[in-house]
Amino acid sequence: MELTHFDEHGNACMVDVSEKDVTSRSACAVGSILVNEEILNKIEQSDMKKGDVLGVARIAGIMGVKKTSELIPLCHPLMINKVNIDFDVDRANCLIYAYCTVKCNGKTGVEMEALTGVNVCLLTIYDMCKAVSKDMEIKNVHLVSKSGGKSGDFVWKE
Repeated sequence: MELTHFDEHGNACMVDVSEKDVTSRSACAVGSILVNEEILNKIEQSDMKKGDVLGVARIAGIMGVKKTSELIPLCHPLMINKVNIDFDVDRANCLIYAYCTVKCNGKTGVEMEALTGVNVCLLTIYDMCKAVSKDMEIKNVHLVSKSGGKSGDFVWKE
């Protein structure tokens, strides 16, 4: 397998996508944060001193998607068409799941943007809740699916 982020001398480089076709691309990533019951109650009752935890985390995730190429050194800046951030609360297990779906028409995929968006969401939840308890764990961040591009579609298999 040829490594695409290195030149013929072994130096790190950005992949040349100038000859690639523009195609419709999308990616979805998920991750979760394990919190305690007190934190979950405060989030659900909008009783966290820093404000609307999931609302702020949603905006942070969108911002993270838009800043991905500034954070990941060899990632191309993309014109993002759509970002969607959703949350699912598993009350029985005190887990909050964050889902980030990203779409663009471009020459390279949006997997890194979706993964960055999820991580920023989860880190924001941690930041907004750490005054109540630092006993939280970010878990199971991974790509759920991607479509478009030369490598084709991908779907995570449990």
